[in-house]
Amino acid sequence: MNSKLQPRYFTNAIVKCNCGNVFETGSTQNEIKVEVCSKCHPFYTGSKNLLLESGGQVDKFKKRYNV
Repeated sequence: MNSKLQPRYFTNAIVKCNCGNVFETGSTQNEIKVEVCSKCHPFYTGSKNLLLESGGQVDKFKKRYNV
């Protein structure tokens, strides 16, 4: 392989989330900053259902279809 064409690969790249979670992964960047990770994303934390129910969408559905 031509080393001029291939990007440098870091095996211990550090990923930092806004929630404070820090973990290591492999990447072509040495440090990655993300806004949402698996520790704070609603889908992975299980709070996704709570967000939907708090908005009253379930009640609107029940009223509309007489369930």
